[in-house]
Amino acid sequence: MPLQLAPTFRDDLAEAERPLIGMWVCSGSPLVAEICAGSGLDWLLIDAEHGPNGLESILAQLQAVAGYPITPLVRAPAGDTVVIKQYLDLGVQNLLVPMVNTGDEARAVVSAVRYPPRGVRGVGSALARGARWNRVDNYLARADEYVSLFVQIETADAVANVRDIASVDGVDGAFVGPSDLAASMGLLGQQEHPDVVASVEHAIRTISELGKPVGVNAFDPTVAERYLAAGADFVLVGADVALLARGSEALAAKYIPTGDAAGAPRASY
Repeated sequence: MPLQLAPTFRDDLAEAERPLIGMWVCSGSPLVAEICAGSGLDWLLIDAEHGPNGLESILAQLQAVAGYPITPLVRAPAGDTVVIKQYLDLGVQNLLVPMVNTGDEARAVVSAVRYPPRGVRGVGSALARGARWNRVDNYLARADEYVSLFVQIETADAVANVRDIASVDGVDGAFVGPSDLAASMGLLGQQEHPDVVASVEHAIRTISELGKPVGVNAFDPTVAERYLAAGADFVLVGADVALLARGSEALAAKYIPTGDAAGAPRASY
């Protein structure tokens, strides 16, 4: 009997009646990913750009979360054609590509997720978990249905080109990264600077006007509410490693006297 793959994040967003709330999984741990998958959140972002994740750990995390009502996205380290091929073959259905700055770069990424003649994805479905070793009926012809692609808007150049990027056929949505955006604007660590906020909100408006979903990273609840009010369709509001870091620091502060005045709170992103 042919197997059915899970709906994509594109499908989830199209059917959602409210913004979808998620968190990062950066630890590389399948156990931690499974704990987070049972949280009641809508989606997880398994991060291979800044997290210690390779093909084997991504595979293990996808398998760990597969039994839970949550949708995993995977962030690649870059829009590399070979890396994207490997991710799709191991079963990544929802891909986030960082640092997409132009329409041409977006078109190149779309080409990487599509089979010829519409793209350049290598054909290995009989060998790959992505097609469940050809147990998914007619996978090669229907592969576009099973993959959703999101690109990251996180530089001043990307904001300037946001309409061209988000208009590309095959880009299912965009995710705005205020941290790198602030850095590219000469405002490192100042994600809440008015100029950064204005750029984020401009990107949200532009992408929404094109009829595509737009997300944003916002660990601070006040910032998250601001961008939700501005029209964000999906938001990341925390990370496994940040929750563990801040939680363990709170335990130390509560039970271990140091005599030092309380320091400034550490940023979670």
